[in-house]
Amino acid sequence: MYAHEIDYQIFGEEMQYVEIELDPQEVVVAEAGSFMMMDNGIKMETIFGDGSAQQQSGIFGKLLSAGKRVLTGESLFMTAYTNQNNRKSKISFASPYPGKIVAIDLTKYQGKFICQKDSFLCAAKGVSIGIEFSRKLGTGLFGGEGFIMQKIEGDGMAFVHSGGTLARRELQAGEVLKVDTGCIVGFTKDIDYDIEFIGGIKNSIFGGEGLFFATLRGPGVVYVQSLPFSRLADRIIASAPRAGGKSREEGSLLGGLGNLLDGDNRF
Repeated sequence: MYAHEIDYQIFGEEMQYVEIELDPQEVVVAEAGSFMMMDNGIKMETIFGDGSAQQQSGIFGKLLSAGKRVLTGESLFMTAYTNQNNRKSKISFASPYPGKIVAIDLTKYQGKFICQKDSFLCAAKGVSIGIEFSRKLGTGLFGGEGFIMQKIEGDGMAFVHSGGTLARRELQAGEVLKVDTGCIVGFTKDIDYDIEFIGGIKNSIFGGEGLFFATLRGPGVVYVQSLPFSRLADRIIASAPRAGGKSREEGSLLGGLGNLLDGDNRF
């Protein structure tokens, strides 16, 4: 094993957090802002990139590792947490919004897992977090995630976050699953990822589901989320107060009455 072997437990339902148990001198790396709590004696250190083997290959390796993260929209830096106690200690990382945390054992997925940008939460030290370029023009332009997705490589544990409820599908060879482009959390290395035009003028213009499906062809495992953060953000923005301090519903004749009935008694 090149990556550190870590034990973990996931708590919660809608707003989950993962508690990781570190042996002495074991290290876990995480995205900035995901830290929740930790035992005394765990040292926090900001590092370039992901802390994998490439991290030790000199300044060029460090810059390359950090540069890959910038392309996926992440920060140049990650945070490494080292257990400096002579006993086991625990540290916890929390979800950024309602959803599920997925534990990915890379040894079960041939050492590689591809996921959407911003979904990575934390991983054992030694796991590499890089970029995966889409080789198909249509997928890059219309696939929802662009030309670049994240890839997690190694032989340790990694944790990614999904929105809403999580569905896991294991596809057989040649089996195809059609998914909304924003609902993909991630998939294994052998999955063939492409996009497909919905078809039909009415479907395209009035269907409200966009112009394309994502098509995922097996064999392999696919994780799908019920509530992409972009969809949640769109609903929040649509319901936010407009200029003048009124929300979208307050412009109707029953807007004021509706606010009284539903408990919104702002003046």
